[in-house]
Amino acid sequence: MTQYDEMPAVVRRLSKVKPERVQWLWPGRLPAGKLVVVDGDPSVGKSTLTLDIAARVSTGAPWPGGGHDRPPVGDVLLLSAEDGISDTIAPRLIAAGADLEHVHAMTDVRLVDDDGKVTQVPPSLPRDIPVIEDFVAHKDVRLVVVDVLFAYLNSKVDSHRDQDVRGVLHRLADMADRTGATVLLLRHLNKASGGHALYRGGGSIGIIGAARAAFIVARDPDDEQRRIFAISKSNLAMEPPALAYRLVDCPDYGCARVEWEDQPTEHRAADLLGGPSGSDDDGTQGEAVRWLVDYLTDNGGQAPAGELIKAAAKDGLPKHKVQRARKAAGVESRKDGFGAGWVWSLESDGAPEGDTKMTKVTALREPSSSSPSDLPVSPSQTESIPDDTRKAAAS
Repeated sequence: MTQYDEMPAVVRRLSKVKPERVQWLWPGRLPAGKLVVVDGDPSVGKSTLTLDIAARVSTGAPWPGGGHDRPPVGDVLLLSAEDGISDTIAPRLIAAGADLEHVHAMTDVRLVDDDGKVTQVPPSLPRDIPVIEDFVAHKDVRLVVVDVLFAYLNSKVDSHRDQDVRGVLHRLADMADRTGATVLLLRHLNKASGGHALYRGGGSIGIIGAARAAFIVARDPDDEQRRIFAISKSNLAMEPPALAYRLVDCPDYGCARVEWEDQPTEHRAADLLGGPSGSDDDGTQGEAVRWLVDYLTDNGGQAPAGELIKAAAKDGLPKHKVQRARKAAGVESRKDGFGAGWVWSLESDGAPEGDTKMTKVTALREPSSSSPSDLPVSPSQTESIPDDTRKAAAS
């Protein structure tokens, strides 16, 4: 008998463990057999997005983003507490091209009381995890969607209490591991503004702690009709780039569907929520504001956003810093006509002379002679920019 055998705990010697590679439902984004969190406001279409993902699993259609990866055809289990099956979920799936034979919705579970009476009640976590696991194993389900998580937590589970949440999600994660199914947990964002993206989802931090990957779904700050699907946590692989999509009307089905863009976008979760990426500002924010104001002023007060961001990158300022600088300086972002791109402007059309925005811009553009460190950055000064900022701009 070894020393381990004498212990009451279950302990495994790592030399006896066979290393295994992480398996993926969506390579780099959705790990198989793991919990994944998707956070977003109700208005951004995260439910429609997850149904698009479900449709691809049901048919083996290629994943978005311009690659050639596609999931193996498999079944999907939906737990949806907010949308009707016949008038919302089914039409959205059909519009997304799903094979409905491979998609299932668990609406109720049967309970038997001491007298043998059978009642049907909505699924509840953690009580019905064994029921869910039985179905997942029986149908070889590859994707489970819980929309939204808090609607299915038992009333005795405090979603803001770390110990309660971790107890439920530990059992759910074990189920995912045993079955190999990816479990998507949807949450609404909390009311806090700014802050780290990991803390913007509702409930306890234990929820994001239990997930192996997490995503933010939000509107593009420069285009209200464009949505961004950006990773906020990735424990099992390098962080993949964000993807962009739009919700396109499908009048034949009375719903919207997701239309993905072919190429990834440079957005990050921190940019979408207006919060820091995890570290304090490195001191270049003031430089970014002054650079932006100078650039626009030198170009007659406005410039195409794409050209501006490229120019900033050449001067050592990454896109996310310039976007924050735009908000800090009160610079307007608007469409320059139908089908045209976005334009950043110091003053909105028709603003009277002496407008407070222009007063603010003037103050920002004229640094004090006693503050040389606040002067705008030029190409010859990029050597003074921290290495991590230059690397971000180069990427």
